[in-house]
Amino acid sequence: MIGTKEFELIEKAKAGDRLALTELITKYEKTVFSFAFKICRNRDKAENTMQETFMSVLRSLHQFDGKSKFSTWLYRIVVNHCLMMARSEGQKDRFYSIDEEEFNFDEPVVKHWADLPEDRVLSSELRQLLDNAIQKLPPDYRIVFVLRDIEGLSTQETADTLGLSAPAVKSRLHRARLFLRNELRPYFEN
Repeated sequence: MIGTKEFELIEKAKAGDRLALTELITKYEKTVFSFAFKICRNRDKAENTMQETFMSVLRSLHQFDGKSKFSTWLYRIVVNHCLMMARSEGQKDRFYSIDEEEFNFDEPVVKHWADLPEDRVLSSELRQLLDNAIQKLPPDYRIVFVLRDIEGLSTQETADTLGLSAPAVKSRLHRARLFLRNELRPYFEN
């Protein structure tokens, strides 16, 4: 699963090669920060998460066995740090419960997608609305949504990253998408 060059870099880092470790961190620091920011929605928290993630990598790199992609293993560490931060800050109360949310599955979310001008769809207003809606997702759903729909991981990669089954990932992603559609519906109905 892991490329030869990356495998060699990881093995060197495991053996204590500081240059290899620096190269590995440099290679993934933007990815880790970007993903942490998408989950935490705060620059300081994302930077803190990035630092904690790489400290965890330093402590546990010897445990990486190469059976999955290094990025999958790294995403899992970021997810764990984001969830720990959310729990420690008591953020659970700040999110909507989408398990109990009522959704109309028959009604289309957006009417006449083809009729919408491209500039409206790409507008900063819509981006801000989507950003706000994503922020309302409970962390477990937000993480699945970000991994699948923003980071572009496959269902199986997401499942491996989170230690979930593929059906559980699909279920969480479905609920997250429904919630986001419901949140954005008023924007598209005008």
